[in-house]
Amino acid sequence: MLLCDREVVDVGAATADESKPSLAEIDGSLTAVGAPFEMQSLCLDGVPVRAYKATPTSLRALIEASQVWDDKDFIVYDSERWSFSQHYNAVTRLAHELVHRYKVKPGDRVAIIMRNLPEWSIAFWAITSVGAVVVPLNAWWLAPELEYALTDSGALAAIIDGERYQALDVFFEASTACVPIVTRAHSGCPESVCRLEEIVGSPGRALPVAGQPMPPCDIQPDDLATLFYTSGTTGRPKGALGTHRAACTSIMNTRVAIARASIRPAASTSGPPPTPIARALLISTPLFHVIACFAQLLPALADGSKLVIMYKWDPRRALELIQDEGITNFSGVPTMVMEALEVVTTTSYDLSTLRTITYGGSSSPRELVARSRDLLPVTYPSTGYGLTETAGVVASVGGGDYVARPSSAGYPLPVVDVIIERPDGAEASVGDLGQVKIRAPGLMRKYWNDPTATASAIVDGWYYSGDVGHLDEQGFLYIVDRVKDIIIRGGENIYSKEVENELLQHTDVADAAVIGLPHPTLGEIVAAVVATKPPHAVTEAILRDFLAPRLARYKQPARIHLRATGLPRNLGGKIQKNLLRAELVEFRENTALTREQD
Repeated sequence: MLLCDREVVDVGAATADESKPSLAEIDGSLTAVGAPFEMQSLCLDGVPVRAYKATPTSLRALIEASQVWDDKDFIVYDSERWSFSQHYNAVTRLAHELVHRYKVKPGDRVAIIMRNLPEWSIAFWAITSVGAVVVPLNAWWLAPELEYALTDSGALAAIIDGERYQALDVFFEASTACVPIVTRAHSGCPESVCRLEEIVGSPGRALPVAGQPMPPCDIQPDDLATLFYTSGTTGRPKGALGTHRAACTSIMNTRVAIARASIRPAASTSGPPPTPIARALLISTPLFHVIACFAQLLPALADGSKLVIMYKWDPRRALELIQDEGITNFSGVPTMVMEALEVVTTTSYDLSTLRTITYGGSSSPRELVARSRDLLPVTYPSTGYGLTETAGVVASVGGGDYVARPSSAGYPLPVVDVIIERPDGAEASVGDLGQVKIRAPGLMRKYWNDPTATASAIVDGWYYSGDVGHLDEQGFLYIVDRVKDIIIRGGENIYSKEVENELLQHTDVADAAVIGLPHPTLGEIVAAVVATKPPHAVTEAILRDFLAPRLARYKQPARIHLRATGLPRNLGGKIQKNLLRAELVEFRENTALTREQD
């Protein structure tokens, strides 16, 4: 959310602990010669970048190293418990099947289409360990969307759960290019279709004995590993093609964020810093997004942590799992965290093991960090900024720094360069707005089958994020809006997130989205869709009075549409403004204009 420069300085001066080393100083010590995160200079595709010397060489190297954790719990799902050794053996079995039965070769694409299940992890590590490219697809997509991605990616096989198979059975029956491997199949699945359980076993039946080696495969850091389709809210999704280096760099970035926190603890919070390695993580967001895959699944396997998987989000169930499984780290999109905090206010759970609470994937209300600190005082609040195209988080902030800068998206990680570019192409000064450009070893290689989109997104090794933001004097990043979400009213730029932020300050507003609507003379006008909290007593007039002293008149919504239900969001937490735009158009046609701005 937007916070003006003056407010950032005032809040920071009131709460930050300046006696502690700065993040720049901490990064310097963490990355110094001989330090755990020592860096080296590389040239990737002709682009100079910094990289961690200790970055694992490949995802295969990580799964091989995971054997050291042996019988320790790795994945917990409902009543099922998979140890690291059981998980490794299952991965090995599937890897052999992919190579020998399905003739999968390095560079071939294999899709995963399922909700959060233990088999998702098994499939991911097996595919990447034989040099193939894993294609995690959105399990909430409808059949035409999934068929498009399977065809576009050229997937040779799809490891899929029973529910998704039922939606795609006609496609697979007609396809000669893509073969299904089904897990947790329903009764409608033909006997001729391969069952994943027949390959990897399950906790409820005998698992293969330990000791079977992986099929041989030489994987280099810059070999292709992942093809994540973007969760865009309009148009066809684009496939971001990533490497083993990118995925493994994300693990190192997560470790750096934890190390930063241990050195510069929660200066103005009452909680202790998080432990260096998270002991038990709750996965509440879909594994087919980088927020869960790269920031939770990968570090957990690399560091021997326990993963507790939720099939779907339920705030009460999440709190029960935190209590019952001793969860130390809870991550989710801001709406999930807000819902969990609402339950905390009315129900008693033992959350004493919880040490970090992290949210990202979309912008969060400015007061969320203070609310999480007040209700969960022993936790360390944090957030981060990243995209599918950057292989996850490229900036992070937590503890006292986050409390001091509740609108910040984070401080860039050591191997990441961030520049703010003005519309004229020049680098913006401190505090000035512009498009966020990123250079890092974790950038995607390209958009799959889309050279035009690639050429516009990556220029001279810099990724143009499409986000509008600025940097403060200490180097913290603030995201103001998406370039495409800027509303231009009568020649004046209006950032939708600024208006949304002010709406969210009202105690009766649960969620808000601001959208530009066409206007014959002004070009665009500001319109808002507001989800209200029970008993839904707030009115449009009340909100207008609330906004009047907070926003310049030209920024105030010409239309405010109230709804008692939540706003539509994709599983990455992003509001689907294309759906709301259609809703607003209908509202506009059926409702008299409440106020015309001139």
